Amino acid sequence: MSMNYDFDKTINRRGMDSLKWNVGKDELPMWVADMDFQTAPEVMEAMRERLEHGVFGYTEVTDEWYNAYIGWWRDRHGFEMSRDWLIFCTGVIPSISSMVRKLATPNENVLIQTPVYNGFFGCIKNNGCRVLENPLVYENGSYSMDFEDLEKKLADPQTSLMILCNPHNPIGKIWDRDTLKHVGELAYKHHVTVISDEIHCDITEPGKEYVPFAAISDICRDISATCITPTKTFNLAGIHTAAVSVPDPYLRHKVWRALNTDEIAEPGCFATVAAISAFEKGADWLNELCAYVSENKKTAASYMKKEIPGIFAVESDATYLLWIDVSALPGDSSEIAGHIRESSGLYLSTGAVYGDAGKHFLRMNLACPKTICKEGLERLKKGIDTIIR
Repeated sequence: MSMNYDFDKTINRRGMDSLKWNVGKDELPMWVADMDFQTAPEVMEAMRERLEHGVFGYTEVTDEWYNAYIGWWRDRHGFEMSRDWLIFCTGVIPSISSMVRKLATPNENVLIQTPVYNGFFGCIKNNGCRVLENPLVYENGSYSMDFEDLEKKLADPQTSLMILCNPHNPIGKIWDRDTLKHVGELAYKHHVTVISDEIHCDITEPGKEYVPFAAISDICRDISATCITPTKTFNLAGIHTAAVSVPDPYLRHKVWRALNTDEIAEPGCFATVAAISAFEKGADWLNELCAYVSENKKTAASYMKKEIPGIFAVESDATYLLWIDVSALPGDSSEIAGHIRESSGLYLSTGAVYGDAGKHFLRMNLACPKTICKEGLERLKKGIDTIIR
């Protein structure tokens, strides 16, 4: 496929207040989930135009914003949302935190499926609730849900909420329809509301498609609130723009109250512009991005197979993150990640932060130019060679 966008271009992010790149001068950060690519030129153009206007007053959520979300989910994911389902918010994690505060009371359980995005733990604990883990089953290099354990934990009257990760970060799995249907039925049976975090839904392997939780069945639709945003897809995390989609009017009122009470339901002046331009004009850029990231993942998996004995990449359908099994190496992932960083300068996420189920894994961010990907793999080999020796 001929490329119209340049993902090989290296952007120097040092000295730009980047969380990811705030590292030593000889270190290479491939940890936190933001990309080393510039966003789509179409998005930059729209933001430039807004910047040129020069007046940055209070901003409203416009019809265009609603239509952009509705159009993207309809055209890209085959799912029709109604305008009244959508509530603007400043980010996925602020909205999850807010919903935990509103929909669960202190000391109640919020269920998560580990290993899972570490931000969920904070959303739960910071609001005085208990983390209830339903660890995923890991067999022969792939993951599935443990439904027996899930039902037992959802049946606990103290469990009021479940946070679903769809597609699942850090393992990169797209949950299939039957799995999601089963989750919905169990949650409904035990009166548990589902918050579905679908932030990674757009970065999928070419030819693979995610299914929105709310699209599965009437039950899934009516018991859930879904967090969606262009920020992960288009590398806009610093813009603070997202939405929560809540089809059920009773649940929606509660969520709307939660987001407004916490003052996270009003856009900054670039928030709507970024989202509208991304969803209206970003599809071609995204298709090329997905193909590029897929190549990086293939490169990394085959390099590990050939050059780094004792570790392997878990096969993934989505995200630009590689989940690496290091269970054959001595020590847990925190020690291994620390050793790799010390000996090679490569900074990876340790799997331990995603719950106990992640303690023999590392997470590597491959949303970077091929040259950086290659350098990261060489550093990984160097770091692991010194462990094996």
